[in-house]
Amino acid sequence: MKWSLFFLLLAAPLTAAERPNFLWISSEDNGPHLGCYGDSYASTPNLDGLAAKGLRYTRVWSNAPVCAPARTTVISGLYPPSTGSEHMRSQTALPEGMSLFPAYLREAGYYCTNASKEDYNLAKTNEVWDESSGRAHWRNRAEGQPFFAVFNSTVSHESQIRNAIPEENRVHDPAKVRVPAYHPDTPEVRKDWARYYDRLTMMDAELGGRLREIEEAGLAENTIIFYWSDHGSGMPRNKRWPYHSGLNVPLIVHVPEKWKALAPDDYSIGATSARLVAFVDFAPTMLSLAGIKPKEWMQGIAFAGQFEKPGRDFNYGFRGRMDERIDLVRSVTDGRFVYLRQYLPHRIYGQYIDYMFQTPTTRVWRGLFDQGKLDEAQSHFWEEKPAEELYDLQSDRDEVVNLIAAPEHAAVLAKLRDAHESWEREILDIGFLPEAEIHARAEGSTPYEAARDRAKYDFDAVFSAAGLASSRRVEEVSDLVALLGNPDSGVRYWGATGLLIHGKPGFEAGAAALREALGDDCGSVAIVAAESLGRFGTKVDREKSLDLLLARADQEKGNVFEAILALNALDYLDEVAAPRMDAIRQLPRTPGKPAPRVDGYAGSLLKHLTGDKGIPGE
Repeated sequence: MKWSLFFLLLAAPLTAAERPNFLWISSEDNGPHLGCYGDSYASTPNLDGLAAKGLRYTRVWSNAPVCAPARTTVISGLYPPSTGSEHMRSQTALPEGMSLFPAYLREAGYYCTNASKEDYNLAKTNEVWDESSGRAHWRNRAEGQPFFAVFNSTVSHESQIRNAIPEENRVHDPAKVRVPAYHPDTPEVRKDWARYYDRLTMMDAELGGRLREIEEAGLAENTIIFYWSDHGSGMPRNKRWPYHSGLNVPLIVHVPEKWKALAPDDYSIGATSARLVAFVDFAPTMLSLAGIKPKEWMQGIAFAGQFEKPGRDFNYGFRGRMDERIDLVRSVTDGRFVYLRQYLPHRIYGQYIDYMFQTPTTRVWRGLFDQGKLDEAQSHFWEEKPAEELYDLQSDRDEVVNLIAAPEHAAVLAKLRDAHESWEREILDIGFLPEAEIHARAEGSTPYEAARDRAKYDFDAVFSAAGLASSRRVEEVSDLVALLGNPDSGVRYWGATGLLIHGKPGFEAGAAALREALGDDCGSVAIVAAESLGRFGTKVDREKSLDLLLARADQEKGNVFEAILALNALDYLDEVAAPRMDAIRQLPRTPGKPAPRVDGYAGSLLKHLTGDKGIPGE
């Protein structure tokens, strides 16, 4: 607690009129590619001006490298892997008694508006906003009422990179752009990067208008301002990937003189802060700034206000299902080194995602890989993954030199690996269950509660199985076969997945157990076993595999999450699935019952799988 406010709090609770206003201005799909962050190619005068009179944070992670789970983290103060909401446009709920943080500001008398993107993976169980729409504005509050107003700019979104830009807004020369080491240096890539920077300049102008509104209304001295972006740039291998390039975002905080007692401890006008901050910290920080004690269940740390606490030693990132493609990655940084743990290393980094492949850079990059025209760093994205990765941002800003086997970094690796595993146990990450199982086990409660009920989720057993399955250590294949006999379907899922990760040797070691797993009462286990049998088994195995996958892919009769998993498996069967293409084309493209927010993903897979759109199978 700030001692300068301690006695004020003892005297009486703050009234609404004694609280500061809060203005959040956010942008989409951009890292700290701003002039105030030292990027000489950028043109962002308004944000540079805000930084000159505020505090600029240099080590901020969005926790998730894509919008929905990132915004879910912001609004809840909880890591989505602990609430079952890590997957792109999933929908889960919080336990009774937990609310999204603006609800607590409203209880304290704030007028809360959002203009206008929500995109939360958590259902709203009460009135979070006074208004959330394109018309929402702090001007609509009652006279004298403090406000918390969010304005979100979409002009820098991934989708805008591939859209035409008016001539007057084309201010960045593609010839002068810096192409990162993982991208090929082609005219298309340079054009996309230049357009991205053009979009940042347009975004800066738009947000400058929001700042002027506060000034012109005479509210500047009573308004604390935050600027942030929801994750890294919309360019491929930034967005969707929990590298530093996908998670590192700008954060600028301006605290006027009147409210300097609420400013972060390291606040100084025009200065920078090296404190590790993450999106999970935003909710407790906003409550702290409003004089509200952060909720005990929040997993973030207030970095400003009356209840500011010392920072953490690590930031954490995660990747779950990205649109129609299934993945599971966790990452951690100490500010210099970045560690990634790949739990599905048999899937290439650049799995085909319909939305991602609409960007010209993605298509050109993949085409050059297919032609064998890329160097090692550029090829990496289109190949299977190692179980672990370690990068030194000080010497390798693009994160292309994996130091995992470097003896001189053994101590750093051990530290970050331990930090990752400790965090997993602390938050009870329920993302190690297949998505269908998360919902099944949470029926009647919530994933957050299910994760804390040992009868529903034995985290230690499932997490241990996931580590064994993804290690890629050949000597442990026999242990994976044993997992298929476990009474816990989450453990069996990782047994089947581990054998699939090991490819043909895994199949040969566990063929009998995989054949038995086709009849598993957990659909996710059966689907993974079917993929292994379809890829490496006998003709009889292949036919049985295809029968099961086609049945599970029917989302009108079954489960939408199992359908997504089954269609992914069919896609990876390539020519094995070709004789069943007519049956695949007949599969329903929409669920048979309401499936909030995920009802289009099976359809995207079917378009790709049947050749209606995109490139043929990976």
